[in-house]
Amino acid sequence: MPPKKPAPPRTKAVTLKTARGRSTSQQLWLRRQLNDPYVAAARAQGLRSRAAFKLIELDEKFHIIRPGARVVDLGAAPGGWTQVALQRGAACVVSLDLLPIDEIAGARLLLGDFTDPAMPGQLATLLGGPADLVLSDMAPNTTGHTPTDHLRIMGLAELALDFATSVLAPGGAFVAKLFQGGSERQMLSLLKTRFSSVRHAKPPASRKESSELYVVASGFR
Repeated sequence: MPPKKPAPPRTKAVTLKTARGRSTSQQLWLRRQLNDPYVAAARAQGLRSRAAFKLIELDEKFHIIRPGARVVDLGAAPGGWTQVALQRGAACVVSLDLLPIDEIAGARLLLGDFTDPAMPGQLATLLGGPADLVLSDMAPNTTGHTPTDHLRIMGLAELALDFATSVLAPGGAFVAKLFQGGSERQMLSLLKTRFSSVRHAKPPASRKESSELYVVASGFR
């Protein structure tokens, strides 16, 4: 059964009982986690991350996960997007990350770098053919300097796009995370030369203070 949307936010905030041994940033992060309905919903529904709801919301809006689809999930750890793809009808999901991923029933997990020249062939073998959908919720470690972080994630998204074009079947789709900052317009223009439809959205599960948005490209030429 597909995951349910999270319940409305709590009306009463949860406070920390003690801040002993925690830095200010750690306290803020923990307080935000405790009061985040998506975190609570992910835990209740057995999803590995609150980010799973971002894919759920994107799929409900754009219908990107087709029944029987072959899916590649880049930067998949801890596995929330892989879980959603399987629960929404994907027939085969290959999940790839530099970090280990705990087993997910129905998924094939790879530890490695998607920029490795041998990776497209390896994935095609595991999928049994070209991919119908490539997902990328990847983001580099942030520096706190907004222009730098913007350029770094845009570079990563461009690498993911290059990879997607090497493994996608005609008519396939690509979903990737970007940061708003100006140069994403160049990425959108590039996508329009390779896909028949290019849209973008900031799903409700994306935190308001985050500059992230997601591009959804379909109809790979």
